[in-house]
Amino acid sequence: MAVDVGQKVPDFTLPDSGNTPQKFSDLAKGKNVVLAFFPGAFTGVCTKEACSLRDSASKLNTMNAQVIGISVDSPFAQKGWATANNLNFPLLSDYSRIVVNQFGVSLPNFAKLEGYTASRRAVFVIDKSGTVRYKQVTPSPGVEPNYDEINQAVAKLPK
Repeated sequence: MAVDVGQKVPDFTLPDSGNTPQKFSDLAKGKNVVLAFFPGAFTGVCTKEACSLRDSASKLNTMNAQVIGISVDSPFAQKGWATANNLNFPLLSDYSRIVVNQFGVSLPNFAKLEGYTASRRAVFVIDKSGTVRYKQVTPSPGVEPNYDEINQAVAKLPK
């Protein structure tokens, strides 16, 4: 079942780009969160989105918001991607596809690869209590999210 606006985010633990297990509730503790699901590291639109979030991270931090990225890529690929693009937020590896299925953002047969499931491009803005306050799932993996809407959603949350 998909996670929607007004619902609590299920807690989960995924390895980060250093292959260290990270619990979502620990990363998000006391903060608002911009949770971004990416279809694939090192792809053009994903890199553009990650760099846009990287560049807005300091502004989001002033609003007590933490960016967290998730893709189905291995922690090793994510580490290379983060290093290559100076990403300044945690990347979590959902290599088993459990979280993308929990959130309802799985993308089967990505890039016409039969049997390969990636993540849809999706952003969830989550308040400090763990409730989803904004959700955006793009119609296609080639479409970037609306960054102005994301920033507006975060700005509405109590710091």
